[in-house]
Amino acid sequence: MLQTSDEPDRLPSAPHPRETLALIGHEAQEQAFLAALASGRMHHGWLLGGPEGIGKASFAYRAARFVLASGDPTRRAVGATSLAMPEGDPATRRVMAQSHPDLHLLKRGPRPDGKPGYTSNIPVDFVRRVLDRFGSSAAEGGWRVCIVDSAEDMERPSANALLKLLEEPPPRALFLIVAHAPGRMLPTIRSRCRLMTFGALDEAQVAQAGMVALERMGGPFDASALTRAARLADGSVRRALTYVDPETLALVEAVRARLDALPGIDLNALMALAEDVAGKAGESDFSIMIETVQSWLSDHLHAHAAAQPARLAPLAEVWDKLGRAARDVETYNLDRRPLVMTMFHDLSDAVARSRAA
Repeated sequence: MLQTSDEPDRLPSAPHPRETLALIGHEAQEQAFLAALASGRMHHGWLLGGPEGIGKASFAYRAARFVLASGDPTRRAVGATSLAMPEGDPATRRVMAQSHPDLHLLKRGPRPDGKPGYTSNIPVDFVRRVLDRFGSSAAEGGWRVCIVDSAEDMERPSANALLKLLEEPPPRALFLIVAHAPGRMLPTIRSRCRLMTFGALDEAQVAQAGMVALERMGGPFDASALTRAARLADGSVRRALTYVDPETLALVEAVRARLDALPGIDLNALMALAEDVAGKAGESDFSIMIETVQSWLSDHLHAHAAAQPARLAPLAEVWDKLGRAARDVETYNLDRRPLVMTMFHDLSDAVARSRAA
């Protein structure tokens, strides 16, 4: 059974991306990366873009293991059918143990003041330390790999510092930048990277990847709950693994039931939901509820993207209002129950207006 940790880029019930050896979906991206490596004209910067929780970081570590394994990775790529490396390979073991001297990570880390918890972003000092390491020779004389997970966690000075390294990369350097929204990154960084777009997985792939992750953890789990969670996860393995908890799954299913019934509202059921997310104990459930509502809204907006603007406007308006209200509740520690009631009434009105347009 794998040991869990409280790392900010890891779900407590799932393997860390560096420990994830299987790749479910994204075969085209894997073949494109192999072809670039085998060509001998490997681009030094890769922007791995796509929704959160679909396997971008796992792909980055998979590529890093292949590149950092003993021998010339360009020769290894010729004729290779995948980036998979054996679990017993020295590079695999050291990447999993976070002990490979030529793998550099840029992610949120322990707070510099020594207090419990992690930084809220990737500070510029973290990037400067990586810059210093890339200024010297590779420890093992081969390639060096830097994984950024994720670009959204970089503050502006951090992004500018990374840009300097992307502008003048040393030989045999590879940057794998995980980005949930590549369009929001600095244009200068985007222009120096090759964009590799990852799409959401289908329901069967989410269930398969979730099964692999839970089996690797070695603990008991409910396969039927995973199937139900995959159905609600919108292509995200991370979300499915969050939902597989029985209480979380019951909450998500209850919220979706209320959403799918709109514009109708069951006041008793809605009041029960509001009570579930009230108080200190409801903080996590409130976040899950907001995420579920936003996912439902996103699905509807995408499904009707070709519709007249007048039909989409009510849903877009309630999306913006919901985001602001949720931030206010968190910032000012407000009672969540009134927000839940108001949110569903606003959603009811938006759905009715959208259908009438």
